[in-house]
Amino acid sequence: MKDTIRLGISTCLLGETVRYDGGHKLDHYLVDTLGRFVEYVPVCPEVECGLSIPREALRLVGNPEAPRLVTVKTKIDETDRMQTWARQRVRQLERENLCGFVFKSKSPSSGLMRVKVYNEKGIAVKQGTGIFARAFTEHFPLLPVEEEGRLHDPVLRENFIERIFVFQRWREIKSGTAGGLVDFHTRHKLLIMAHSPRHYRQLGKLTADLKQLPIAEIRSRYIGILAEALSRTATVRKHVNVLQHIMGYFKKELSMDEKREILELLDAYRNGYIPLIVPVTLMNHFVRKYDQPYLKSQVYLNPHPIELQLRNHA
Repeated sequence: MKDTIRLGISTCLLGETVRYDGGHKLDHYLVDTLGRFVEYVPVCPEVECGLSIPREALRLVGNPEAPRLVTVKTKIDETDRMQTWARQRVRQLERENLCGFVFKSKSPSSGLMRVKVYNEKGIAVKQGTGIFARAFTEHFPLLPVEEEGRLHDPVLRENFIERIFVFQRWREIKSGTAGGLVDFHTRHKLLIMAHSPRHYRQLGKLTADLKQLPIAEIRSRYIGILAEALSRTATVRKHVNVLQHIMGYFKKELSMDEKREILELLDAYRNGYIPLIVPVTLMNHFVRKYDQPYLKSQVYLNPHPIELQLRNHA
């Protein structure tokens, strides 16, 4: 990476005392572990739109598709204030070159999904999206987004962090050159395949048509398909398929014992006895041992810093 990844985040997750009760929701993984590799851009919708600390609690009411933001006891409607601020804030965030955003779950302003929305009888359904979270995702539809609660799931965590690293690499390629796009696609082929073979084929066809369309149009189509592909979770079955594909690149060099070792590890991974990092580490060993130049460039084998230990549990 040439530049540090810039990641939007709900301010309370950094340990700042901005919540309605004057507290915080410090997330140690985000601060102490991921924080070593990203630069956070904190956003607190309630405070930034002018509400005090502490303040009366808010909740969503009405239609889950277009809820109102109302104080719990005094029933003051803060929807217009929040929406006006949110429209301005997302335009300001365009200048931050964000590669993603981590939202506070269950928040009436920042929750991404399953936020409680109350009807006129006070009965809640978990079908809402926070006011700011909705504005952000509509304004930045391609950016990776996630809630801190879901990041406790090892598979979802690995998927999200992998995507923000991909997005940063995308930002760093030269926007006006076909060569930069081809190089990016070549290095990410196996990573894309691990998420969606169908999108992998689509992107391969798109890059083959570089001379047929303007580069700006190709880039726009490419990042849209790429974002859709990476939003699909890489399953065990798809990982095994990619690892078998990698094995094929040096099958002539491998001894019978080495082939047997790879196949045994793939079978153990497929059955859930070992994590993904084990067969990937072995593949990296053979890539170096047999000096396979194409595989050396593949992001799939080293998609993010090993210190994050993301594939140790997936």
